[in-house]
Amino acid sequence: MKILITGGKGMLGRTLQRRLSEHELVIADLPEWDITDDGDFTAKTLEAKPDVIVHCAAMTKVDDCETKRDLAFKLNEEGTRNVAMAAKLAGARLIAISTDYVFSGEPPQEPWAWSESDIPRPRTVYGASKAAGEQMIQMIHPDNSVILRIAWLYGEGGPSFIHTMAKLGRQEGAPLKVVNDQRGNPTSTDTVADVIRFLLTKPDVSGIVHGTCEDQCTWYELTLELFRLLGLKREVLPCTTEEFPRPAPRPRNSALKKSVLNLLGYRTPRWQDALADFVRSGAENL
Repeated sequence: MKILITGGKGMLGRTLQRRLSEHELVIADLPEWDITDDGDFTAKTLEAKPDVIVHCAAMTKVDDCETKRDLAFKLNEEGTRNVAMAAKLAGARLIAISTDYVFSGEPPQEPWAWSESDIPRPRTVYGASKAAGEQMIQMIHPDNSVILRIAWLYGEGGPSFIHTMAKLGRQEGAPLKVVNDQRGNPTSTDTVADVIRFLLTKPDVSGIVHGTCEDQCTWYELTLELFRLLGLKREVLPCTTEEFPRPAPRPRNSALKKSVLNLLGYRTPRWQDALADFVRSGAENL
């Protein structure tokens, strides 16, 4: 199978290169490939003739999106439109990466997890631009595409929250304060790669799929587990979101329910197990 990966040099793209190595891969990333250049991207795609496009390229820095709205929509909406059109013209299946931030993050009750059928109501520019990208896919290439929503991503080489906290945990200093009122699903790039590998065996599956790890936690709980696995002794204290104001509001709970995958008989690992596997396989990289 020939697979074109947009953003193939990024954190998820690097993992996909490793985990999909039995396939013929086309790495579509800057400077050679630009998803915002409609004509050039389409021409290169038609020349490559991929069977599948995995669309990872995006502007993902949430606070940068909040302060650079036009750029966020250019990359996440217009760029995704261009990728969807190129996939349609090439007759390629599209698996496009999206995000938990398409939801408001304000659940009606606790505990809560958003399902694939829940209506997106983003509160950030990042979430709004990714939701707009989802709409482009659903309008242009609905019958042969999957929108794969992921969250709290970490992987080999970073950058990620996991890498930042591991670095801080090895430093001496005052106790670290970590937010304890935001909940989600920490998810490794290996988990996402496994979900994509599964979806490649299900060519008839289309629509929205949630692909995060099972179970949910707070950033504080995630940090405690990471430090336990790494044997780090620096003290960690819980704090509130209000103690760390950011340009973009953070969701209180953006955990995702894996309804579609479960119906297909597939279960992602618990976040604790995926994190333990990640630490065992490359703690020296943290």
